[in-house]
Amino acid sequence: MIDRDDQAAFEAFVRRSSDRLLRTALLLCGDRGHAEDMVQTALLRTARRWSTARRDPDAYARRVVVNLAKDRWRLLRRRFAEAPLEIDVAVPVTDGLADRDLLLAATRQLPAGQRAVLVLRYFDDLSVADTAAALGCSTGTVKSQTARALDRLRAALTSEREKTSADR
Repeated sequence: MIDRDDQAAFEAFVRRSSDRLLRTALLLCGDRGHAEDMVQTALLRTARRWSTARRDPDAYARRVVVNLAKDRWRLLRRRFAEAPLEIDVAVPVTDGLADRDLLLAATRQLPAGQRAVLVLRYFDDLSVADTAAALGCSTGTVKSQTARALDRLRAALTSEREKTSADR
């Protein structure tokens, strides 16, 4: 049983971090229902281990969300493909370089590991070291996966822009 101070600290953490955890989960799995389930499970696991997690609860819960996403990817590889649902996520796009829907569609086409690196690095603003810690890999892996993912996104967005301008 946790004391009142710990309970208050946990509740403050939940209020502060739930939206960010949901966004991360949604970008990792692409389905709002699954994302909400992942966040609830992550919060429950964080609460159960609060004595350990309270040192850095954001990192602890984020790691749980990433691990749950990895588990889901492994499960989906063994099942027939599901039709992806359209999602509505606020995506920061600067200078009008890309349409939000086009960027999300291109991101969904990335392999799971590359997508996870991009979500953690650019949507959650984590450092290379924090991303590596969340994914349980080396910083070199984060750097190489980031480079590959950005190359694939650039290629997908460029070809889509060329296709769109040719149609006009």
